[in-house]
Amino acid sequence: MEFYTPQEVAKLIGVSPNRVRQLVNDGKLLALPGSGRSKIPVDVIQDGEVLRHLPGLLTLLGDSGFSEQEAWDWLFREDDSLPGTPVQALRDDRHTEVTRRAQALAF
Repeated sequence: MEFYTPQEVAKLIGVSPNRVRQLVNDGKLLALPGSGRSKIPVDVIQDGEVLRHLPGLLTLLGDSGFSEQEAWDWLFREDDSLPGTPVQALRDDRHTEVTRRAQALAF
């Protein structure tokens, strides 16, 4: 897996590195758990933006009781029925199915 630093993400999305760190702290952007919020997966940035539906999905997972590590594991776990990972499905604009699955996990 490849990662960006907050400085690299800041350049890509047109904000300051501090704003990137704040997005991670606020649960609107994902960083590798345990990395001190300094490793942001390349897959969550697309066309100069944070994946459109990622912030809402992270909120949904958090509200469902997922820890940061559990959310990370779920988002990057291969799922043959998608196919691929939930993050890849978001990148492919298949957010409805990913959101539906995340909502089902809450029950």
